[in-house]
Amino acid sequence: MNSKRNTLVVLACTFALTISSQDLKLTQKDSIVQSYWLVSLGTNIVDDSGHEFDRLFDIEGAWNMVPYPSRVSVGRYFKNGLGLEAIGTYNKYKEGKIVDKQVNPEDIDYFGIDFRVSYDLNKILGETGFFDPYVGIGAGYTDANNQGRGTYNAVLGFRTWFSDHWGLDFNTSGKWAMDTENATNHVQHALGVAYRFDVEKGLSRKGIEKLALLKEMEEEQKRVQDSIAQAEEEARLLAERLQREKEAAELAAAEKAKKDAEDARRAALQNKINDLGNVYFKLNSSYLTSSDKELLDQLATIMQNESSLMIKVTAHTDSRGTDEYNQWLSERRAERTVEYVISKGILEDRITHEAFGETQLVNDCKDGVRCTEEQHSKNRRSEFLIIKM
Repeated sequence: MNSKRNTLVVLACTFALTISSQDLKLTQKDSIVQSYWLVSLGTNIVDDSGHEFDRLFDIEGAWNMVPYPSRVSVGRYFKNGLGLEAIGTYNKYKEGKIVDKQVNPEDIDYFGIDFRVSYDLNKILGETGFFDPYVGIGAGYTDANNQGRGTYNAVLGFRTWFSDHWGLDFNTSGKWAMDTENATNHVQHALGVAYRFDVEKGLSRKGIEKLALLKEMEEEQKRVQDSIAQAEEEARLLAERLQREKEAAELAAAEKAKKDAEDARRAALQNKINDLGNVYFKLNSSYLTSSDKELLDQLATIMQNESSLMIKVTAHTDSRGTDEYNQWLSERRAERTVEYVISKGILEDRITHEAFGETQLVNDCKDGVRCTEEQHSKNRRSEFLIIKM
């Protein structure tokens, strides 16, 4: 009877795994574009007002563009995130616009050809599918305001994709003249329709995880199927297994009792440390007062009596000051606290530290909230946490 029951259970598991593997399939959403060729066609806007980058949005006075496609590019992008691109642009400085800090007296043609190397920031940020930011550097040649000039270029932009092939490209380039005596630096914005071809795709991170799960389920299904042949043998060994499980349960209960005792001892010791209180610092200070040192002397005594005890010091600041300054200040507070405890004969590997700046306030005294000095002082602290016994 038990043999028949085990066989039915195994068959039911096999059926369930088969249904699950059929439901869990790789789809188009599990793949991403990894490398491709790209061409784009669009328009460009040139700001050569001579104000460098101080007036980026002086549209009326400094932006120049023509009412037809004026930018074309072709590039190759690789799996490692790097891309090579060649770009040709045409524009026209309009009469009455500001060019080189002067009012332009007549329409003047603008020509540019540029080459750049870019890097896909999704390699750092993680794949977003539709949003593809990038940065790049390069060089080129520009004929602007009747002056030819070589330029060093830097670009910041993003592409948004509607499919594997079609999308939009937005970017802004800063162009610095190689010969600064005869030509000014300028900014060039661009918007275009992008088309990519010869696309090579691969699995996304989620796709890789799904594939691994599918393989794991296939292996599990094979294991279940193999176990059908062993069902009778498992029935014969049931009594022995139950005995082992009983022994394991008894052992687990003993281990749990041991762990509960250790947890209770740890909690009691943590309460003892908590009863010492925290080290509180003065505003913008990381120095220990005499009362702080007395508290740390007691902590060192506890650690000397508990030779296996390991402590983590967590240091904090109030919300006043910049995030960067407060992070630095909390690190100094943590270091000074640890250094003092070590000076009392505690080994370095028994006490660690971590700095949190203003990220873990104990009250509502965050940026923009008016608080008393006493309320702020509660956040300028070092705390002590048991990490190992």
